[in-house]
Amino acid sequence: MFKELNISNDLLQLTTQAEQELQEVYKHYDDICLYNSAKVLNALHEVKLNASDFCENTGYGYFDMGRDKLEKVYSLVFKAEDALVRPQIMSGTHALSITFFGLLKYGDTMLSISGEPYDSLKSIIGLSLNSNNSLIAHGIKYEQIDLVDNDFDIDKIVSRLQQSKVKLVEIQRSRGYSNRLSLSIDKIERVCKKIREVDKDVIIMVDNCYGDFVEKKEPIEVGADILVGSLMKNLGAGQAKTGGYVVGKAQYVHDVAERFSAPCVAKDIGANLNQLLSFYKGIYHAPSVVCASLKSMTLASCLLEKLGYDVSPKCMDVRTDIVQTIKLHSAEELIEFCRGIQKGVAVENYVTLMPSEMPGYPHQEIMASGSFIEGSTIELSCDGPITPPYTAYMQGSLTYEYGKLGVLIALSHLQRL
Repeated sequence: MFKELNISNDLLQLTTQAEQELQEVYKHYDDICLYNSAKVLNALHEVKLNASDFCENTGYGYFDMGRDKLEKVYSLVFKAEDALVRPQIMSGTHALSITFFGLLKYGDTMLSISGEPYDSLKSIIGLSLNSNNSLIAHGIKYEQIDLVDNDFDIDKIVSRLQQSKVKLVEIQRSRGYSNRLSLSIDKIERVCKKIREVDKDVIIMVDNCYGDFVEKKEPIEVGADILVGSLMKNLGAGQAKTGGYVVGKAQYVHDVAERFSAPCVAKDIGANLNQLLSFYKGIYHAPSVVCASLKSMTLASCLLEKLGYDVSPKCMDVRTDIVQTIKLHSAEELIEFCRGIQKGVAVENYVTLMPSEMPGYPHQEIMASGSFIEGSTIELSCDGPITPPYTAYMQGSLTYEYGKLGVLIALSHLQRL
């Protein structure tokens, strides 16, 4: 069977060795999975979920008990006051956009304390692509403070907050298209405490994409006011067909909801479009799917490192999101690595990938993603911008077994070149 998948015997032997080395790491992920599963199950019990909560609601979507219960589940899981979870939120980028525009007004200042944001967020802010509808175009000021040694520059952050009023502090938990490490809950907790010592009113917002359920705590529990994410990533678990979420303090969620729908309407409107069952199944399966992704990326890191590739995180590093990077040093190597991943996915594994333009990104992208849900990055995928240093960003896998097979097929492809 492995021969039919073109997986080499040498790689199978190397994998057996790697898995033996990784047993304690895998146990750590299993422990986090069980803890987060308990959180979800407790929340489902508290809302008294029943089969009628999965029914379709049409038109304006008034008085949808299943939708309201789902948002209560999210608020309980994240230890938040309120939540907005909707199929009309089309992506993580969309969730970020409505959050920024819901919370920031003309003349307000937004301060990124995790350095340069990733490409699609740059276009929302107005740092690239020159949209007439960016934050900067609407008179919102943007500043940033870079990380130092993969941690917050707390002295600069405190100094800036003491100078003049900042309305919103933004933290990007994942690395995006950068070579920095993702940010742990411990680091986020430390910086939130320092920020609160200076300004108790500034809004602390965290972009949680790729970080949900990777650790036992979420940013709301350690001081963040509002949290944003996508159901095409961790919490959709390959079940959700679309959607995004915003959780946090009730007033801030209300302000975002008014931007999402209309002033004074907020969360009261929005048909569920028959997506509630997939949303509930998504968050129910999310702890185990995230665990499978973490194990798959850890195995990939171990194998790639043994084969001489420069990877981050290393297989024994503590992970704070599901993203694995591989430095490939040339456009040709980046393209071939992604083509190898495409050969190991379930859908459209036969296609030959080509770099192309992507909406919201300033460079051509190469993207391997044979997913059942289009663009679902919690399923095994790999992508990267065709620009130096030619780094591949790999993530996802609905099960460890499929992640393992996909990585082995990709590495066998590279060995045959």
